[in-house]
Amino acid sequence: MLLCLDVGNTQIHGGVFDGQTLRCQFRKSTSPLGTTDELGIFFTVVLRENGFDPKLVTAVAICSVVPAALYSLRGAAEKYFHCEPFVLQAGVKTGLKIKYRNPAEVGADRIAAAIGAVHRHPKENLLVVDMGTATTLEVITATGDYLGGAILPGVGMSAETLASHTAKLPRVEIARPEAALGRSSVESIQSGLYHGHVGAVRHLISLVAIEAFHATKPLVIGTGGFARMFEAEGLFNEVVPELVLNGLRDAHALNYDPGK
Repeated sequence: MLLCLDVGNTQIHGGVFDGQTLRCQFRKSTSPLGTTDELGIFFTVVLRENGFDPKLVTAVAICSVVPAALYSLRGAAEKYFHCEPFVLQAGVKTGLKIKYRNPAEVGADRIAAAIGAVHRHPKENLLVVDMGTATTLEVITATGDYLGGAILPGVGMSAETLASHTAKLPRVEIARPEAALGRSSVESIQSGLYHGHVGAVRHLISLVAIEAFHATKPLVIGTGGFARMFEAEGLFNEVVPELVLNGLRDAHALNYDPGK
């Protein structure tokens, strides 16, 4: 089995694949990350609690936007799963043609999401919206060109920034408000966070699709921790929360399976 770890600024999203099938998922706070042993023990315990023998894990794949986390994660993979982990980074096979001006600038999670989207919908024009700590848009052509996209603060980051940089505005639950017209501070903040994000993402999707694909409408995939909350807004053709994990699985296969 393959253990995949998507290390974000807020959370580690993990999953175990048996072949192509995602058998379980889990999440852990990125901060504090923990030592090699703390991580290793967490992974083995969470696998057992989900009904899996950690000894069945024969490979580990990692994508990380937190460079400092890689040392402890590598150590945990080597000590507790007895393997050198595959790390999605510059120089590995992705199946994509990266058209960014500086390909090294593209976050590993963005590449993983793009890989997962292409393997899910080959030979289609794609736009991936990943709604996590940041909200990112990725543009991939039907010929496998990764063109780039857009990055904006995620809805959670926006809420935290608003609360921490104002004297009287409270922290609020991030949720879809009943109405756009807020009649309290909490309702007003929730409306601004939710509907403001919908408007920003919808506008970016429209502009980026025109610039990249002209008259051809791309297939839009939503992913990330907040994507389900916005599913009813008609932003996406489909929502695939585990898209980055799928992309990690596919990238691992590209680099280690001669048949891929």
